[in-house]
Amino acid sequence: MIAILFLLWAPSIFAQGLDPSALLKPTTDTWPTYNGDYTGRRYSPLSQINQSNVSSLTLAWAFQTHQQEMKSTPLEVNGVLYFTVPNHVWAVDARTGRQIWQFQRESEGNFIANRGVAMYKDRLFFGTPDAHLICLDARTGKKIWDVVVADTKFGYYISTAPLVVKDRLIVGISGDQTDIKAFLDARSPEDGRLIWRWYSTPNPGEPGANTWPNADIMAHGGGTTWMTGSYDPELNMIYWGTGNPHPVMAGQVRPGANLYTCSIVAINPDTGKMVWYFQASPHDTQDRDANETPVIFDANFQGKPRKLLAQASRNGYFFLLDRATGEDLLSTLYGPQNWSEGLDKRGEPIPNLKKQPQTSGTLVDTMGTNWWAPSFDPGTGLFYVNAYRLTFVSYLTRDGSKATESDHQGAVVSPLWSQAQLLAIDYKTGKIAWHRDSPAITGYGEAGSGILTTAGHLLLTGDVAGDIIALDPATGKTLWHVYAGDSVTGCPMTYELNGRQYLLTAVGSVLYAWTLPPSTSPAQ
Repeated sequence: MIAILFLLWAPSIFAQGLDPSALLKPTTDTWPTYNGDYTGRRYSPLSQINQSNVSSLTLAWAFQTHQQEMKSTPLEVNGVLYFTVPNHVWAVDARTGRQIWQFQRESEGNFIANRGVAMYKDRLFFGTPDAHLICLDARTGKKIWDVVVADTKFGYYISTAPLVVKDRLIVGISGDQTDIKAFLDARSPEDGRLIWRWYSTPNPGEPGANTWPNADIMAHGGGTTWMTGSYDPELNMIYWGTGNPHPVMAGQVRPGANLYTCSIVAINPDTGKMVWYFQASPHDTQDRDANETPVIFDANFQGKPRKLLAQASRNGYFFLLDRATGEDLLSTLYGPQNWSEGLDKRGEPIPNLKKQPQTSGTLVDTMGTNWWAPSFDPGTGLFYVNAYRLTFVSYLTRDGSKATESDHQGAVVSPLWSQAQLLAIDYKTGKIAWHRDSPAITGYGEAGSGILTTAGHLLLTGDVAGDIIALDPATGKTLWHVYAGDSVTGCPMTYELNGRQYLLTAVGSVLYAWTLPPSTSPAQ
């Protein structure tokens, strides 16, 4: 009997593998890459769980990692889930939540997060706290190769989930503790060798170099690439966000716009050459990374069909661009702020230099968001983002006139008040269609959850009260909620197996799978 059961079970294990061409097709019942598909929309066509039955959701299973909180989005391929926390990868049966294998290693470095794995054929890839890129056999969890991407002694680490594009892995880099030069790599899935490297800051003599005071500061200018981007196969462009310049808050030592930090960049995946850029926060001095997901979709704008890219940036602006050219179509605030004096002719914000950190303190009032994945629902035409309104005082801790490029952060922040808000933004106008406030808290709201929308007319996310919530994406009406006992930390995802749809949410160190009871599930 055991042998028979093994043979029945074996195909789901040993048939694992993902043809990279599958990523070119719209996602149906699986979740094969970090954002579900290349668009970054996090919209699923599944509708078994919908407005009429979501109140009946019940727990299918729970998987306890016994590690730190999860910030990864699981992949689901051929009935197996793959997910991570730093230095750990699991393969779990997507039907039962039972572990198939676990990979674990020891390392030094930064353990703030790991967003997940990428899959290419029968291999998995993930980055580590000490800036290694590791390849595993998806069937067994055995290590195939391990390459060093950057030197962790300089503060580099990898928290992003790689993105498979054609026959290469696109891998971003993290690091905000020292003044480093950031980059984006394309690497071979066969052996991890470097195919090309694009640097976030230019070299002397290159376009953009004139936005830095000198070559030394430019060579340590930051711009980390720590969130997974999106990809348009038709235009053959990848879209990636870059982080803040270095030193992070002591901007007096680096006058200028500091290209290409805090930017959205379009890169040819074959050559690594930048096609266009849009800088969300020129000369940033308040850690306003533009790493938030560039969401791509085709839709009408001002009566014409356009290839669009939308981002709700960490600086409180919603940007809508033509993703073929980088032309700004709409730049608008999604909340109050006092750090910007308006927009320039490119639609990029003009920083108010009086709101840079000062030794006597600078009061800043702004909106923001973080790495939590947004979602775009083509049915409602609304862009959803979990955001915060923040009020804080920033103090320059070094005299800017005497500071050098070795002064990294250069300032401290004293938080005063913040309030989390879930916003639904009309992409055509930038206006807020509806919003859902969470209780106000003192200090930053660094904890948050990503968003999933589905063809079941549902929006699934978490709030700062620790509730998992399902809303009507058209109105924001609450349809279902449950308190799961800890912070909702990851980004929800969904898949369907054997006629049954599952919703997954990460809560603290536990991964929960929700589904309909057999009596209400059409296939049961």
